[in-house]
Amino acid sequence: MNQFDWIAKWALYNEEAKAVKEFETGKELTYGQLNRIANRVSSVFLNEYKLKKGDRVAVLAENCSEYIILFSVMQKTGLVLVPLNFRLTSPELNYILENAEASLVITETKFLEKITATDAYNSVKNKLILKDFEIICARGNDNHAPDFKSARLNENDPLFILYTSGTTAFPKGAIYTHKMLFWNSINTEIRLDITSSDISLDVAPPFHTGFWNVLLTPFIHHGAYTILMKNFDAENVLNLIEKEKLTIWWAVPTMLKMISETSLFKQTDISNLRYMVVGGEAMPIPLIKKWHSKNVPIRQGYGLTEVGPNITSLPEKDAITKQGSIGTPNFYVETKIVDDKGNEITGSGGGELLLKGPNVTPGYWKNDEATENTIVDGWFHTGDVVSRDDDGYFYVIDRIKNMYISGGENVYPAEVEHLIRKLPGINDLIIIGVPDEKWGEAGKAFIVKEKDIQINEKDILDYCRANLAKYKIPKYVEFIDELPKNDAGKVDRKKLKQQDSDIS
Repeated sequence: MNQFDWIAKWALYNEEAKAVKEFETGKELTYGQLNRIANRVSSVFLNEYKLKKGDRVAVLAENCSEYIILFSVMQKTGLVLVPLNFRLTSPELNYILENAEASLVITETKFLEKITATDAYNSVKNKLILKDFEIICARGNDNHAPDFKSARLNENDPLFILYTSGTTAFPKGAIYTHKMLFWNSINTEIRLDITSSDISLDVAPPFHTGFWNVLLTPFIHHGAYTILMKNFDAENVLNLIEKEKLTIWWAVPTMLKMISETSLFKQTDISNLRYMVVGGEAMPIPLIKKWHSKNVPIRQGYGLTEVGPNITSLPEKDAITKQGSIGTPNFYVETKIVDDKGNEITGSGGGELLLKGPNVTPGYWKNDEATENTIVDGWFHTGDVVSRDDDGYFYVIDRIKNMYISGGENVYPAEVEHLIRKLPGINDLIIIGVPDEKWGEAGKAFIVKEKDIQINEKDILDYCRANLAKYKIPKYVEFIDELPKNDAGKVDRKKLKQQDSDIS
């Protein structure tokens, strides 16, 4: 047994402990069952499909227990898992499949038409439909499943390739190693006090690092129990929290807002939740207080696919007093804030956040240029502008790429958004830079207001004029019904820019 084979370890320590359950089907697997199935699948992959260490296994499917089986197979064999985004179009999938050079592709039937339309898929030698993969798994789910001798692995061997969208024309494949997995788990466990008795829910999409590495893999490392849900539904989640007695859950603020607005929220017993872990964006204080009224503390944090992802954590005791903070760095994370010339900022000024540690990716798959531009002298350049207060707490000012220049001045939209959110009646908003004849660029605020609340453009701009330098004040305000979101549940700035350009 190699040191990276976590599920085999827990099968030895406590084989009857529950590991994972599917919400939709009720199918449940213990650590012992998972280990036996993964041993069988590993044997099939290596002996029948002739896969070898380092080969990529791409998967196009929604949340299901088969992903956890495959994760165990990767830890046993040194194969590399490439979860595919099922929301992408055929041409987008084609690029990723070509770039990853997958040796095996596993596809859920509902996505088969989409992926068979790609040249890259049709050139792959080994293909499996998910239901056929399930048959292979079933052959290993008995006490006579063959023993499998785990491969000899190095901590720097890749485990995942997680494709991220960004400012470039094509997605970048972030290499995620066994070492990164271990140190992310240690950082997470130390800050969140994870134990083998914990129970959580995972509703993030499986192509997202949040699905794998915010809580799921730290839970597996600690022998804890995770329930998988394919699609978020506020009432289903509430019922599940009560029925399964969840102890920790990770979500984005939008989810928590939707849950708090259901008729069941006040009456549902969610007292087993030690706290909620919140990421993706800052959580408004009124919403924090709403959850605190149910005696559920809120812990906010910050992370990136390429670095952990769990980088900072804000203790629940500071949720109100340190409003907007992402907290302090996790245990084994080095941080540095630098100006645009690379000089370190030690005071309270804002600058780009740089990260170093055993949790940093070695780079991007088959993309040396992106790797060299992002990792310099061992420091990962996050592209996030942050500040640090006198107590050592970090605050995200904005993404560098979100910054626009108005009249020669740098404007970070997040700073202005944070101010406007303090106004009553603001449900959600985003500010982008748009072309302006006089100033080069000017701010445009897209605002979703609460129903039956009377607030207009003049109210917004008057408030900004009283609290902001003139160059930071948005020139335009547009009220809309809903902000577009991307696959990660964050506001899609690119889509807003495109929509605004099309209208102009």
